[in-house]
Amino acid sequence: MTEKTTHFGFQDIPEDQKAGKVQGVFGSVASKYDVMNDVMSMGIHRIWKEAMMDWLAPRPGQKLLDVAGGTGDISFKFLKRAGHGHATVCDLTEPMLVEGRKRAEADQMASSLDWVVGDAMALPFADNTFDVYTISFGIRNVTRPQDALNEAYRVLKPGGRLMVLEFSQIPNEMMQKVYDLYSFNIIPQMGQMIANDRDSYQYLVESIRKFPDQETFLTMVKQAGFEQAKYRNLTMGIACLHSGWKL
Repeated sequence: MTEKTTHFGFQDIPEDQKAGKVQGVFGSVASKYDVMNDVMSMGIHRIWKEAMMDWLAPRPGQKLLDVAGGTGDISFKFLKRAGHGHATVCDLTEPMLVEGRKRAEADQMASSLDWVVGDAMALPFADNTFDVYTISFGIRNVTRPQDALNEAYRVLKPGGRLMVLEFSQIPNEMMQKVYDLYSFNIIPQMGQMIANDRDSYQYLVESIRKFPDQETFLTMVKQAGFEQAKYRNLTMGIACLHSGWKL
């Protein structure tokens, strides 16, 4: 029998090794993760996340599941927009959740927040539990992204909303080459200087290049069962928002 493989950056590895390697990456960078996001994107990731909230338009009383939720950025924004509701931050890497709990917003919103260690491909939640499912810059790190989308569909209530924010492909070939030069030459060096970890940021850059393009991923969203699925490019396609409904 042939062992199933997947990619870890540009490496091909056995599927059963990827989760551990991803945990190693994010465990290593957890304490510097928020700082590095600001430096790598020059703060633009904050605009992308606000664009995600604008399209999502949280409503009072909704229950959010934020998978690969890390240090809680999306959950905090969701609860502020909703006015009142509940958010569950779910992440495979516990050190990321530990960092999130240290943030001032975590104390202020403690009664409306849960922090759960969990795998996107096998969520520890019952069917039809949440109104909204978000995953922000995390699904490319999942061993089998289609399984994660299938799980998203399972845990959402009928009428529930999926929202995926992820790095994507720039339609303009010249702009993609410029972005690649920046990504492969600058970001790993930043990782070394700020987090003393070049290898983890080299992986993050490579993982972006291995992620499906916008149309391919849209097909995967539809295959999971979501309807009215569509996407919006952000900043020329450097990032992309995919949305779908469980009807």
